[in-house]
Amino acid sequence: VFYYSTEPICNRRLRVRKEAKDILDGINEPVVVVSVVGLYRTGKSYLMNRLAGQQSGFALGSTIESKTKGIWMWCVPHPNKEGHTLVLLDTEGLGDVAKGDSKNDGWIFCLAVLLSSTLVYNSRGTIDNTAVEKLHYVVELAEQIKIRSTEAADDEEEGEDSEFVRFFPSFIWVVRDFTLELEIDGKKKIRDYNLPRECIKRYFPSRKCFVFPFPATSHQDTTRLEILQDQDLAQQFQEFTGHFCDYMFVNSDVKRLKGGHIVTGRLLGHLVEIYVDTISSGEVPCLDNAVVVLANLENQTAVQEALKVYQGGMEEKTLPISIEKLTCEHQKFSSLAIDKFTKRSFKDEKMEYLKKLEEAVSMCYTDLLEENEMASERKCRDLLKNLSSDMNKRLQDGEYSQSGGYELYCRDRDAIVEQYRREPNKGIRAEAVLEEFLKEREPEANSILCMDNKLTENEKQMNKEKENAALLKQKLKEEEEKRIESERMMETEKVRHEDRVKQMQESFNKEKEQQQQEMDGAIESKLKEQEEMLKKGFKDEAYNLKEEIKKLKDEKEHSHGGGGIFKDYVMPFLCPLVETVPNLLMQRSMMKSLKKGLKR
Repeated sequence: VFYYSTEPICNRRLRVRKEAKDILDGINEPVVVVSVVGLYRTGKSYLMNRLAGQQSGFALGSTIESKTKGIWMWCVPHPNKEGHTLVLLDTEGLGDVAKGDSKNDGWIFCLAVLLSSTLVYNSRGTIDNTAVEKLHYVVELAEQIKIRSTEAADDEEEGEDSEFVRFFPSFIWVVRDFTLELEIDGKKKIRDYNLPRECIKRYFPSRKCFVFPFPATSHQDTTRLEILQDQDLAQQFQEFTGHFCDYMFVNSDVKRLKGGHIVTGRLLGHLVEIYVDTISSGEVPCLDNAVVVLANLENQTAVQEALKVYQGGMEEKTLPISIEKLTCEHQKFSSLAIDKFTKRSFKDEKMEYLKKLEEAVSMCYTDLLEENEMASERKCRDLLKNLSSDMNKRLQDGEYSQSGGYELYCRDRDAIVEQYRREPNKGIRAEAVLEEFLKEREPEANSILCMDNKLTENEKQMNKEKENAALLKQKLKEEEEKRIESERMMETEKVRHEDRVKQMQESFNKEKEQQQQEMDGAIESKLKEQEEMLKKGFKDEAYNLKEEIKKLKDEKEHSHGGGGIFKDYVMPFLCPLVETVPNLLMQRSMMKSLKKGLKR
């Protein structure tokens, strides 16, 4: 299946089609999701085809049989927003008695609400009491969607539907073949008319209505929209269609999760599976639960992808290299890894996945340090072996056993040390291997010194003291190198810690900003609704809204002061990570020393 499908892909009810999931998995950019719902044979598919910029694609039906089955998806590049994908969902026509199971309609409507950022309700004829009553699916949403998990307290669950406005899509009512029969039949029950209207106002953050005239002069033409050319359609109908599409392209927002996190095509695919699996199991979809499951999936992937960034950058190094260069590269690629993690992860409130990433990066770095040490040790030992080959031959030939042999021995040994020091890129074990080399040669040097008849006993004693001083000096140099190495590593970890804190602070602030925007939108919607109520004289309803608005503002104020969470929880969590690598290295060093002691 190609990245942007050339034909719509169908999601059969309560089962996600693999073709559709594969398409969404390949979309890593934000998505604007537009769903159209409505009674069967009301021309929903025509609108979706026009939004896709095509004359045909989604199936249109002119008979009494509902043509669209399940939910069909079409993904196209967004015409107005670069780097975004427009996902169009055409739903099965509601109210088709031939289907037998009316519950299916409710779940189709529910899924459309859960998945979309803009919900288009399509009807035909006029806005009268019958048209409003047929929107009973909106009333049922309170029973079909939950915000919080079942573990939430009962008092928090009461009136939960008043919070739908924070998370639901925008609502657009499209009336096709519009006529001016707008009066409500007084014989109908007022409640049956008012309840869907109240739910639309309470649940959806913004509402708009488009009315379309008849598409053509003859009734027969209206049943053949898919095959008609523009010149066959009424000019006014084409203009209204154009206005509708322009409005949708400009005003339909990016799909977001509860909490404000932007949804990509890949996330939308996971979201579809979560909701469909929940509905199929007989449970009620829960926004909180979906976010938690989705966050866990995304955060696991974020850790893996971030670790690949670090490993990919560090594995390109040819060992051995200096500890200074290695720590600089470690700082660079660990910072890139965390940046990759923070861009994809969300809702990692306990820093569980960040800790996993840090531990994985630290282990990789520690392994790399050990590999660098081993590579350095191999290179240094091979170098000393090659440099001392002539000296070993002279030793075997007994050249150093003659009178004055000790002076010759010292001259050759010092020449090896000098050549060894001039050799570049020996790595971190250079001084340690040299110290071991000289230590190993100490008995040999003492033996040659004792056998040299040219030297007096006093001169031999002085040379022996000189040998010991040279070994001590080399030992001190090795320890100084270790101290410098440790300081560099600690400084690198300190800089990494500062970068990490900065990155996490930015990520934390971004999530808080998204939550604030979500809250602001809900408050604005409630204020507009309250103003309308007061204008119409519904004081009791306006007072109830005042309580809801106050609750939202209090929650916003409480969440706005959440910066202390970062200082009180995130900072203490990050601080111990500064010493993770040095501690691991210390443990390995102790193990090495223990192994050497056991060998001795």
